[in-house]
Amino acid sequence: MGLLFVWLFYTSYQGTKMGNAIVIKGGRIIDPLQNMDRIGDVYIEDGRVVSHITVSADIEEINAQDMIVTPGLVDLHTHLREPGFEYKETVETGVAAAIAGGFTTICCMPNTNPVNDNVSVTELILERAKKAGKANILPVGAITRGLKGEELSAIGELISAGCAAISDDGMPVMNSLIMRRALEYAKIFDIPVIDHCEDLNLTDGGVMFEGVVSTALGLKGIPAASESVIVARDIALAALTGGRIHLAHISTAASVYLIREAKNRGILVTAETCPHYFTLTDEAVNGYNTNAKMKPPLPSALDLLEIRTGLADGTIDAIATDHAPHADWEKEQEMDRAPFGIIGLETAIPLSLKLVSDGVLSLPTLIQKMTQGPAQILKREIGRIRVGDRADITIIDPELEWTVKGDSFKSKSKNSPFIGWKMKGRAVTVIVSGKVIENV
Repeated sequence: MGLLFVWLFYTSYQGTKMGNAIVIKGGRIIDPLQNMDRIGDVYIEDGRVVSHITVSADIEEINAQDMIVTPGLVDLHTHLREPGFEYKETVETGVAAAIAGGFTTICCMPNTNPVNDNVSVTELILERAKKAGKANILPVGAITRGLKGEELSAIGELISAGCAAISDDGMPVMNSLIMRRALEYAKIFDIPVIDHCEDLNLTDGGVMFEGVVSTALGLKGIPAASESVIVARDIALAALTGGRIHLAHISTAASVYLIREAKNRGILVTAETCPHYFTLTDEAVNGYNTNAKMKPPLPSALDLLEIRTGLADGTIDAIATDHAPHADWEKEQEMDRAPFGIIGLETAIPLSLKLVSDGVLSLPTLIQKMTQGPAQILKREIGRIRVGDRADITIIDPELEWTVKGDSFKSKSKNSPFIGWKMKGRAVTVIVSGKVIENV
């Protein structure tokens, strides 16, 4: 048994070329798919995980003692902004941020300009990703043309071009009939429909969570029901169609209750949350902090506790970043004019590791939420370490202490509420298809 698993591990180092061999030595290897949590070595050759090294030269060795060796992290929810908003982020800077954060695969949302509702935009994104040559990108195609919620995109063509899911993220699909048709169509291709759950009529120009803090600040609030009303509708439509609905960036207790009950009924619903929703509350908006302005808004303390409970009991399947870059000048506007969203790729690991130190999740369960959880939602053979698999691996130093600095982000934008925070834990080496990138 021991010999059977000693092979399951791999290595990385800056500049490694395909065809060379890598050995990751003595790390704590955690692979949720195989229920593996043990000290051992990982072998990589010709870009794939192998049981043993066959070459006699050009073997790079990485000392992973006291490190966590995991499958490459997978982010279901990233905004790369290209094409159209390159002043915020580009594919090149976005994948650099992903690698710095330990992510080897990211799903990029379609709210670009032009919208990713046609094959040409999908192909452009994939071409830019190939040129960047770092993280793997899975484009998410638009549910509706132009994200207008009126007419379905050519979903079959988008999937053929390489899209892994469909979503109008950033814009909820308010028309229930359109959402029903999207679920029915996506069912044919066995892909998830990812929905941004927000009732625009209830949001009605709000800028933060509706509660005591919004009242004290004199800011228009967004009620928790704005999210949960659409969560309930999407669950009902998933039950009606048998389609797979994936609920993005869940932030409220009511939504968690609804998702838990739906899963108990066997409805095909999955959900994600983000580090800011289990780390920050609406109190972070005090001082009119636009870097704490996001959609859905930062929750109350009670909602945050239920988000953590939902992660612990399996109601919430995945941790995503909702990495949403904006230029400094955009966030420096008044609260009602500044855009929603924060960057999240580069701070996800330490914020998520806090769930382990707080006793909310075990380390293997946390890794599952950031690897196999997303992979299973996408039905992709990623987020695992098995012989023959493409060697995508993340090595994490769980004890590394560092301070978040705006000028150290790989992302083109710096809109983070965590600047100045002292963090613990970081990806130090990331391997993509057997190619090693050293971060620290």
